[in-house]
Amino acid sequence: MVRSHWKRRLVFKADQINMQSFASRFRKPSVEKVVCVYLLNGLTTSRDDWSGDLDTMEFDESAKDCYQSLQRSLLAEMKFIFLIALVFVMVSRAAAYDPLDPNGNITIKWDVMSWTPDGYVATVTMSNFQMYRHIISPGWTLSWSWAKKEVLWSMVGAQTTEQGDCSKFKGNIPHCCKKTPTVVDLLPGVPYNQQFSNCCKGGVMAAWGQDPTASVSAFQVSVGLAGTSNKTVKLPKNFTLLGPGPGYTCGPAKIVPSTVFLTPDRRRKTQALMTWNVTCTYSQFLASKNPTCCVSFSSFYNETITPCPTCACGCQNKNSCVKSNSKESHKKGINTPKKDNTPLLQCTHHMCPIRVHWHVKVNYRDYWRAKVAVTNFNYRMNYTEWTLVVQHPNLNNVTRVFSFDYKPLVPYESINDTGMFYGMKFYNDLLMEAGPFGNVQSEVLLQKDKNTFSLKQGWAFPRKVYFNGDECMLPPPDTYPYLPNSAYANPTSILSMAASLLFILLSMG
Repeated sequence: MVRSHWKRRLVFKADQINMQSFASRFRKPSVEKVVCVYLLNGLTTSRDDWSGDLDTMEFDESAKDCYQSLQRSLLAEMKFIFLIALVFVMVSRAAAYDPLDPNGNITIKWDVMSWTPDGYVATVTMSNFQMYRHIISPGWTLSWSWAKKEVLWSMVGAQTTEQGDCSKFKGNIPHCCKKTPTVVDLLPGVPYNQQFSNCCKGGVMAAWGQDPTASVSAFQVSVGLAGTSNKTVKLPKNFTLLGPGPGYTCGPAKIVPSTVFLTPDRRRKTQALMTWNVTCTYSQFLASKNPTCCVSFSSFYNETITPCPTCACGCQNKNSCVKSNSKESHKKGINTPKKDNTPLLQCTHHMCPIRVHWHVKVNYRDYWRAKVAVTNFNYRMNYTEWTLVVQHPNLNNVTRVFSFDYKPLVPYESINDTGMFYGMKFYNDLLMEAGPFGNVQSEVLLQKDKNTFSLKQGWAFPRKVYFNGDECMLPPPDTYPYLPNSAYANPTSILSMAASLLFILLSMG
């Protein structure tokens, strides 16, 4: 029990303890905590100015125990708050982080090439540094907000989707007067005087790992009513990139060292007057609520085929799907895409636009072979320059890939377990719409590593699969084709039995 001289009436005075600080530490402070705080602050009062009677309360801990109890309580609450903050940071960062391409991003670079009487002329270059994620048709859309009242006098190699209200201008009318212009690439075949280097591809950009020369898009802008020097120029803000749908998040513009250029004869260097960069990263969670592809498995040692999970990509299109053997599947115009890219899927149990099938085909003494097939179930979409990324521990010993191009991806130098498959140019780099031609396939020959190779427990199947940069849904591990018990038989025992049988037969002869 607490000593009798501690059992006294206490006055709760605001000038003796910071109650606001105390309340911030404990949401619902118990009476014991209040008493401990006052005891440890050495509060003493006379009987004449008491406002609370604690004579009926008894405590089993000493002042030291009170102090330690308060410390433990405060530490526990601080740990809880820290864990909540840590989880929040991890989730927010993971949304735009790809472990198989940790440095992948799209960088938008503005190079101010010259000053004008009321602004500047700049070259805007978009570089896709993602190893296996490209921007497909109908292409990218870029927008931003001006910091002041800038206008776009002219553009080369791209155009804005709207001009906006330019009624206050007389004579020379700007190309765009909107506070937030939206820019798209020009289509191939535009007049030569409207073209710019690396422009006019309909907004399509290849992945850096697949074709670096086609992973760049550029255009030129002439900006008016803007700053005319490095000190007066205000950087645009609120950049938004669609590629072609949502999924990209762009950071703020940051001034970087000026870009250096080489003259055509490569004997002289020039540099931009000012340069700033904007970095955009991709998140599959922002792009789509559901996966866009799924994976199925099969093997030579088991007749069971492990299908894609049911409704792997969501069943929201179940009521509008088309059966493969119906008259509607052969209807004229079924492959015409819609403006909003609404898919028209073939009726399946998984309802995914894309299915990747991995079949363990043959097991040799020193090698093994797998067959890979990609099937398109979307009647309104074909995939140009598609990519397929597979993670498997034996991809460090790829001997040969048939009818696909292959490139190992080594984001971490010490680990070589990821590779990118893509179609051969002008042969199978186009995955057609759903139907008899809507599939591509290849085989992979891999050399065994006797220390790791196994057909047990689904080892021969991929760990992760990506199609066009989006991760596909794998079947549950407990549904993988299993190795029959006969395959576990000891070859030494079989040879011994055969030798014994042969010996008996010879003895009988």
